[in-house]
Amino acid sequence: MSANTDRGAVVGVVVAACAACCAGPILGVLTAIGIRTGAGVERFGVLTLVAAAGIGAVLVARRRLRTCTGGTLRTAGRSTSMPVCCQSDGAD
Repeated sequence: MSANTDRGAVVGVVVAACAACCAGPILGVLTAIGIRTGAGVERFGVLTLVAAAGIGAVLVARRRLRTCTGGTLRTAGRSTSMPVCCQSDGAD
């Protein structure tokens, strides 16, 4: 055998030994990262749904609690103060 072939064989054995030795820990780390990522996505998704439900409840409550307030009605260049009703008739 030539020197190049011997070096190639040694490199091949080293690569095989490295893969056999380090594959388990590398896969373990990748699995742990994947599990933590999945847990984080799940937690973030649940928190997002809770926040969206809370915001929706606040918006619905605000819409239902609108009352008449004083406002200014502008017609033909004149301003007249009069109550402006903001209550919904349920059509929206």
